[in-house]
Amino acid sequence: MKPAKQRRAPTERPQEILDAALALFVEKGFAATRLDDVAKRAGLSKAAIYLYFSDKTALFEGVIQQAVGRNLGTVETMLATHRGPVSELIPRILEFMASRIENTPMAAVAKLVIAESRAFPEIGRFYLKEVIGRGIPLMEGLITRGITEGEFRKVDPGLTVRSMVGPMLLAVIWRTVFEPIGAEPLDVRALARHHADLMLHALRPTAEAPS
Repeated sequence: MKPAKQRRAPTERPQEILDAALALFVEKGFAATRLDDVAKRAGLSKAAIYLYFSDKTALFEGVIQQAVGRNLGTVETMLATHRGPVSELIPRILEFMASRIENTPMAAVAKLVIAESRAFPEIGRFYLKEVIGRGIPLMEGLITRGITEGEFRKVDPGLTVRSMVGPMLLAVIWRTVFEPIGAEPLDVRALARHHADLMLHALRPTAEAPS
């Protein structure tokens, strides 16, 4: 006799739906993924999906929040609880970003946003607001704090942050686009450590010229 199928708690269903949706979005892209397929992959009815997500766009937004948005909360906590020199945080943040790129679906989701935003601009706008719109000011505040406290020379915080995260975006593209077609694997954590070293040297206050 086959064992009875264990009944899943309703609280588990959103996670099951998001996991199934992420897998299908990565396999097929946003346009080709149907809610019927998500429901089948999650082992639920299509009606069950509508209990938690109003449509496919809302479901994709949920995937973004889970795969990327939560990481910003971790960075916010790192900044809020850190009491040492600001310069100590830059390697930690870049290392954290690298670990997320290597070990979570964050890179795949970012690639999806890049690929699908032209046809579905609402996806790009959501990512711009909820990820970039939160992350850039957060890091700009860190750079400004370092300048104010004399750890960093006077630089443009916005341009500095974009320079800081640029290699991580390269890592996303490299791992999701080029490695699958034969490019040499990229050690993202090594890249993060190397870039942090370059950034910290570049941000050091310059010695004043003798009068």
